[in-house]
Amino acid sequence: MSRIGKKAISVPAGVTVTVDGTKVTVKGPKGTLEKTFNKDMIIKVEGNEIIVERPSEEKVHKSLHGLTRTLISNMVEGVTAGFAKSLDIEGIGYRAAKQGKNLVMNLGYSHQVIIPETDGITIEVPAPNKIVINGIDKQVVGQFAAEVREKRPPEPYKGKGVRYTGERIIRKEGKAGKGKK
Repeated sequence: MSRIGKKAISVPAGVTVTVDGTKVTVKGPKGTLEKTFNKDMIIKVEGNEIIVERPSEEKVHKSLHGLTRTLISNMVEGVTAGFAKSLDIEGIGYRAAKQGKNLVMNLGYSHQVIIPETDGITIEVPAPNKIVINGIDKQVVGQFAAEVREKRPPEPYKGKGVRYTGERIIRKEGKAGKGKK
């Protein structure tokens, strides 16, 4: 049995979960999430718990079991607490600002990098070198953070660029003289 898949998901107060065959809808204080899962997975709501079961011990069903449970758990967590990804900008002259619904960044290019806020996420810029991306869908928040980081990934020599908070960049040593003979 899958160790993750067999755990029941507790549904906090204020959250409603409806299961319609393979379609799961989770409504909470922060919003509503909807997702369709594999038709083989058995999803049940019993009291204030969600239980995910698999029909057989086949390898495909075993792998889908834990995945389905984790995705539903993330949906419940998203509508109650939400998700946040935090990015740091490092480099002289590198900075970010929020103008209306756009994230405007100076990243050492000859132009400003402008990224519009998409549906389901909010962007905060608490400091010129810090960006916080919030939302209820973990996948959307992570993807948007990856797209922001992609505009100037950290380079290994000086560490300049956009990185996740807490990300460790492996630094390389620069060119050194060959030594005298």
